Amino acid sequence: MAEHEILHEHGLLESILLLLVMSVGAVAAFRTLHLPPILGYLLVGTVMGTHGLGFIPESEGLAFMGEVGVVFLLFAIGLEFSLKQFMAMRTTIIGLGGLQVVISTLSGIVILSYFGVQWQSALVAGGAMAMSSTAIVVKQLTDQAEMRASHGQSALGILLFQDIAVVPFLVMIPLLAGSGNLEVNTSELLLNIFSAAVLFFVMLLVGHYTLRPLFQYISRAESIELFNITVLLVALTAAWLTQSMQLSLALGAFLAGMLLSETEYKHQIESEIRPFRDILMGIFFITVGTKLNISVLPSLWLPVLLLVVGIIVGKGLLIAVLTRLFVKNNATSLRTGLVLAQGGEFGFALLALALSNQVMSSGESQTTLAAIVISMALSPFIIRYNDKITNLLLADTYSYQKFKDVADVSAAVKEADDHVIICGYRRMGQNIARFLQEQGVPYIALDLDPSIVEKTWEAGDPVHYADATRPEILMAAGLDRARMVVITVVDVEVAKRIIEAVRLKRTDVPVLVRTRDERHLEALERLGATSVLPESLEATLMITQRIVEQLGFSPDEVFQMTEKIRQDSYRSLHSYYHGDQDKPMSSGKVAEAFLHTFTLQMTDYAVGKRIEELELKRFAVNIKALRRGDIRGDEPSATIFLQTGDVLVLEGTKAECFREVENLLKTGGKLAKNSAVATAES
Repeated sequence: MAEHEILHEHGLLESILLLLVMSVGAVAAFRTLHLPPILGYLLVGTVMGTHGLGFIPESEGLAFMGEVGVVFLLFAIGLEFSLKQFMAMRTTIIGLGGLQVVISTLSGIVILSYFGVQWQSALVAGGAMAMSSTAIVVKQLTDQAEMRASHGQSALGILLFQDIAVVPFLVMIPLLAGSGNLEVNTSELLLNIFSAAVLFFVMLLVGHYTLRPLFQYISRAESIELFNITVLLVALTAAWLTQSMQLSLALGAFLAGMLLSETEYKHQIESEIRPFRDILMGIFFITVGTKLNISVLPSLWLPVLLLVVGIIVGKGLLIAVLTRLFVKNNATSLRTGLVLAQGGEFGFALLALALSNQVMSSGESQTTLAAIVISMALSPFIIRYNDKITNLLLADTYSYQKFKDVADVSAAVKEADDHVIICGYRRMGQNIARFLQEQGVPYIALDLDPSIVEKTWEAGDPVHYADATRPEILMAAGLDRARMVVITVVDVEVAKRIIEAVRLKRTDVPVLVRTRDERHLEALERLGATSVLPESLEATLMITQRIVEQLGFSPDEVFQMTEKIRQDSYRSLHSYYHGDQDKPMSSGKVAEAFLHTFTLQMTDYAVGKRIEELELKRFAVNIKALRRGDIRGDEPSATIFLQTGDVLVLEGTKAECFREVENLLKTGGKLAKNSAVATAES
């Protein structure tokens, strides 16, 4: 018995080592070809699995590791699930996304049932094929700088609903296991769904009141190891609870992630869980690939082909038609359909769960699995050329729409001359526009966020809904007469395409580019940017300038020092260690926000006090983040007790307020005096 266990352990270790070697080669090759690494993992599993070369035997250990990978994937999605984001896109998410998932699933059930598939298998297969690949779509659109475009936003809304819709399927699949009589099991299914709903709300209630205090207590230990262990404990405990209720492991992980997303530790948890998620998800996709039996595909070529056509053509057209109900643009609707015309990673998760619960037969799963894999393999090419495909299929209307966009901008700009073109009109773009307006400098702004354009247009700002990456749009905005082009978009790939479009039409106009940090500075300059302004390094210069001014240096000396650093492309500042990016203030606030850090010493007044007791709002300052040891929490709870060594990240609209706040934190200021007076009077 012991010898068998030793051999089994050695076999599992050898399998993992072989998987790692093959995965490194496959992922590196696919990244070179600009293809998603998911396809590389699937290829490794298919070639090396029991149905391929047989180097990777079937192993319960590997299968369980893959299932834990899905647990962490759902946990990470729960962390990303934002109620505010949901409400902002509720029409697209609920309306468009809901219709797509329901109609796609029902269509799959009807078609598969027609070919004699059991309703349980048809339901799972229909749901699996209704999902699209969030990993492939988001990566490809981001690389192509199309995430902010209309079709990118529509696709994102549908993907968000699909991510949420996975949860009911995860609940239903274990309940469908072994159900032979539809009438008998309907009542049982409803009862189990009701039990799952009760469990859902109990976990939400308990987690709401326990998780934040738990992590507050853990953070006081100032141990990143203890923090990581607690994260794993919470995720896996939640998964175990749902599994004990005959539900899926992933459902509990999703609930735990959603609860933790409301705490100030969200970003720290997300960064700590990512390595576990990425490695185990790779193993999951490999185990999925091992289930694909290439030898039986020739006998199943017709149903596989029909399903592939159904996913790519049928599903793509369905999404295009549904999108047309919400977006009054044929080109945007078709491009959305093309972007989402594939199966997804959640389809694999549903099929794997259905197989483990014996809801689907091996033959049925092979057909669906092969169709999803093939559609995902073709998807990057379809997404890459979605603009050209749309132009080919809708040549007249697409060209007319492009011409109309240019004409609208050109008519609105009219005779603007010696103006500044601002590409991107979010917070920074709006602040730059206000400054230019105060100085009497005319400007034209271009943005692809319809809500911003609508509000600012009503307010009288010269802002237009237009894609600044298109040279013809820039010319319509008066690029040939412009004094300068300022690029404030966050997405670096979009900024690169705008620079290329500007330089295609004009080589002499100054182009200023904003970027989050210096990593892309040289690439942007090579493309033709006149000046690149990294936010993090400019903030460092601002703080340094204040310091040397306080030390008594003359304004000329300070100016020469900072300009020398800028002219040297910030090379002396490249060793700066960056932390988590700060969240922007609400768009309703016009004033610029300043950040300032303060470390509590043992003798400081604030040590041992709750944050709410300090009443920092009197100074228009709030604590944006709190770092305790290696653990950072954004927007900490007002009930947290401050400790010696805590690093407070303060945010305020006036830099002068920080001196008063520091005095309060050190000595108590007026609060200490008021407390002393109250004590004397009592």
